[in-house]
Amino acid sequence: MVRRIDVTGAGGLRLAAWEFADPPKGRSETDRVPGALLLHGLMGRASHWAATARWLAGRHRAVALDQRGHGRSEKPADELFTREAYVHDAAAAVEQLGLAPVTLIGHSMGALTAWQLAAERPDLVQALVICDMRASALGAASQREWEDWFRTWPVPFATLADVRRWFGSDDPWVERPSPGRGEFFAEVMAEGPDGWRPVFSRRHMLASRETWVHDAHWDSLAEVRCPTLVVRGLDGELGRAEAQEMVRVLPRGQYAEVTDAGHLVHYDQPAAWRAAIEPFLDGVPAARP
Repeated sequence: MVRRIDVTGAGGLRLAAWEFADPPKGRSETDRVPGALLLHGLMGRASHWAATARWLAGRHRAVALDQRGHGRSEKPADELFTREAYVHDAAAAVEQLGLAPVTLIGHSMGALTAWQLAAERPDLVQALVICDMRASALGAASQREWEDWFRTWPVPFATLADVRRWFGSDDPWVERPSPGRGEFFAEVMAEGPDGWRPVFSRRHMLASRETWVHDAHWDSLAEVRCPTLVVRGLDGELGRAEAQEMVRVLPRGQYAEVTDAGHLVHYDQPAAWRAAIEPFLDGVPAARP
């Protein structure tokens, strides 16, 4: 079962949250089930977490959020893609859906949102999984590279097969063929009269990225008091040295890595991703009644 639940985010923005499974077997809907909120990265959507959410449903009430400007959630004006808005949105989802104390699982930008929420609202968060997100500043050159990359997209795409081929092999950012990357981007396309286009605005994605790419985020990471697992793909964007420094900075940090995975760890290697995070989740105390 997939169930959509609307959430009211910062500024009254309508956000779409998705519950991908029935309550765990043997429990009634009135039982207290530990909550898990899954936050996708920039350009992602909640459906990218479907396999993870269904797996988590054996032990959690697992909900994935389409963050502002993504998926089926509303798209605000450029200036409303702030870090504060993203964090407020995530907190609103936790509170309005009754998920606290929640386990937050975030990928890339969603991981940054997750750890900033854990730092600001420790009352809401009992555990945190950070997937392939750097704490160091990426800088203006990185932002310019993204602007240039967006201009290379041959939109509209004639077919979804063209989407899969371009992002999986023809994209100049692809070092070697990656069918999983092609599938990832096919998931964020919608068909229009002239072909297939992303469901998000590339201008909005740049506006969102602008709010965090120039800054380092070590201070907020150090304020996270709950157990935290830092996960990286061996071929991802988060290097081993930085990941291990993040673990050192975190008061209760742990480390895991997934071989044969790039930045899209949970999408590239779903079984290995689950194996990497399961021991950590097993060690999270049961939620308070």
